[in-house]
Amino acid sequence: MHSRLPRGPARRRREFASPAILSILIVLAACFAATAARAQERRDREPNSVYLERRARLTAQVDCPIVLLGLTGREESSQTYIFEQEENFYYLTGHNEEGAGMVILPAKSSGNDASNSPREILYLPAKNPQKEKWNGVRMSPADPGIEARTGFATVKLFAEMRAAVENLAKTYPCIYTILPYEKELGGYPHEKEVVDWLQQAAPQSKLKDIRAQITALRQIKSPGEIAFLQRAIDLTVDSHLEAMRMMRPGLHEYEVAAKIVEVHAMGGSEAEGYAPIVGAGPNSTALHYDRLSRKIEDGDIVVLDVGAQYSGYSADITRTIPANGKFTPRQLEVYNIVLGAQNAAIAAIKPGMDLCQKGSKSLHKISYDYINSHGKDLHGKSLGQYYIHGLGHNIGLNVHDPGEYCKALEPGMVVTMEPGIYIPEENLGVRIEDDVLVTDTGYKLLSERLPREAAEIEKIMAQGAAQRAKAAKRGDD
Repeated sequence: MHSRLPRGPARRRREFASPAILSILIVLAACFAATAARAQERRDREPNSVYLERRARLTAQVDCPIVLLGLTGREESSQTYIFEQEENFYYLTGHNEEGAGMVILPAKSSGNDASNSPREILYLPAKNPQKEKWNGVRMSPADPGIEARTGFATVKLFAEMRAAVENLAKTYPCIYTILPYEKELGGYPHEKEVVDWLQQAAPQSKLKDIRAQITALRQIKSPGEIAFLQRAIDLTVDSHLEAMRMMRPGLHEYEVAAKIVEVHAMGGSEAEGYAPIVGAGPNSTALHYDRLSRKIEDGDIVVLDVGAQYSGYSADITRTIPANGKFTPRQLEVYNIVLGAQNAAIAAIKPGMDLCQKGSKSLHKISYDYINSHGKDLHGKSLGQYYIHGLGHNIGLNVHDPGEYCKALEPGMVVTMEPGIYIPEENLGVRIEDDVLVTDTGYKLLSERLPREAAEIEKIMAQGAAQRAKAAKRGDD
């Protein structure tokens, strides 16, 4: 997951080197240090100017300082733990290392605010060579060129952050941060810890919530974010195609999931956006099934819901396929109803529509009405009762990225379209999910490369079966 550590010393110095050569060596050493400090960073990130512009848009909306803290990395006690930055902090900084903090002064300066004080400060942990021997190189304020690498004009030791917040509280009546979304339970533990820390450092300051402003920014994806999402989507399409080719009765769900994860990782995905869902037969009717323990049987329908993550951005794509490569008449009937509902909803995507469950602009209503007016269950009742979830959601740094279902869609949003029918009585669950970019005039289907028509899926599966038979014959020969 991490970038390669340096194989040799960061700098070598020879006594006979000329001043010119020494200057070159110093420049090279600084460049090498910049490379070495990428140990925990993501495979790719946007330019610093993008994060700077996001912070500027945020500070233009407030009249008090913004104080945010990244995650601490304490979760390292688990041997399977891999650090991943708190999403909002990463969105504003592009920094993916533990123990960081940030203070941004408002664009609307207070009358008591010193005009020469830094407008943005990134706080990083002190250099810890002993820890780096175990966990790899980390950025620190002492690194040469740290300002250029982080995009912050001022980078200081994290240990100095509390004193800075205490001083700000003497000038400003309030501080913006991310307040816990559930006051009673505290929301995520990280959010409550930050609030507790701020209340101790600046007890006289009123804390205000900046979550809504960040959420509004995150919903509209930058060109860089769309590119990362497309990369994640392409990897996910590749894994779906491989799963279709290998699918057959006798496999276990976990074997299919393992191949999916392998395809993602070999293509450059750093992690899964969520635990892969491979639900066969009765498990196809469980929305977030993740036990992966069933042996896939002849006649099973199999729901494959997976999403690769690339540079922090997660895809979310679902296909439903027949275990033996051929849909039964009933499976095909329900599949085509779900596909028809998805096609109807996708065709209606444009700015101004929404994911609300009701209303004249509701894409969900379009998909529900289609399902409820096509087909019946075994008792002659409409199938709408088996469509038990929403039509879609935003994706981005989180597979369920911030977004309001009843807010009008805007250009630059990326959402899923995932109608489904789940009939436990028939061991029959069907979900088809694709990732869609909202454009100025309509939409772009980002996962279009993955077939949705039943006949195309059966063709791919038949090709996979033929390849296996050919390989088996070569083995016999």
